[in-house]
Amino acid sequence: MAEQLDIRGVGLGYRRSMYQELVENDQLSLDFLEVAPENWMNAGPRHQHQLRELTERFPFSTHGLSLSIGSPVPLDIEFVQRVKAFLDEHQIDTYTEHLSFCSDEGHLYDLLPIPFTEQAVDYVSERIRRVSDVLERRIALENVSFYAMPPGEMSELDFINSVLEKADCDLLLDVNNVYVNSVNHGYDPLHFINQLPSERIRYLHIAGHYQQDSDLIIDTHGADVIDPVWELLKATYSRHGQRPTLLERDFNIPSLATLDNELSKIRQLKSQAAIAPAQTSLV
Repeated sequence: MAEQLDIRGVGLGYRRSMYQELVENDQLSLDFLEVAPENWMNAGPRHQHQLRELTERFPFSTHGLSLSIGSPVPLDIEFVQRVKAFLDEHQIDTYTEHLSFCSDEGHLYDLLPIPFTEQAVDYVSERIRRVSDVLERRIALENVSFYAMPPGEMSELDFINSVLEKADCDLLLDVNNVYVNSVNHGYDPLHFINQLPSERIRYLHIAGHYQQDSDLIIDTHGADVIDPVWELLKATYSRHGQRPTLLERDFNIPSLATLDNELSKIRQLKSQAAIAPAQTSLV
């Protein structure tokens, strides 16, 4: 198994356009980076060299795109083995994916929700355990945003908690996705956050989105984080502690100096959460 490199503090989803700024700027509020293995396993020599330069400087996590853990078709074990080789090569311990599916007989080019049923819990949990065995790593699954409520016999929250327990895996908690789904499907995001098991949260994601209507948000990762999501992140720290937190930005990507404002905001909220218990005890 690869040497474990813990991720801590504040992270950023790495995009190739960020490379030059990263190697030239060591003043960013940045502790770790995250990549999708699929975008790098077949990259050319120049990009491989650049990635190696960064993995030797920063701890890395990975966030996969195409495992399709809830797909009705068999797991692509050959693909999982290639992911393992990538993780081993760069000594990356943390592998995360989406609690969703994105393929059937072919790739669907979207992250679709899994039906919220006991049968699906059993099916997905067995596949998660198989992937973990091949990777020789404990993996984490992310709660996803979705726009049509899947059929089922339980809530999204109960489904996630059931999978975490039955698969004995961890959670990549995307705070923005909780907020997006709470608006789109009419539930209390704070209640959702509070009912998740702290001991299974590996780290957090936060991102911006597009508000298309009063009751419809599109999860784009293409805008600044809005105040209600910052408030939900603050509440998450209060409930679950100062978890490592990563900022995602997939397009409309500004300079790293501009993104550093949001990275610093994350660090500020983490610091406030650290002193809050002491302040409360004085009241």
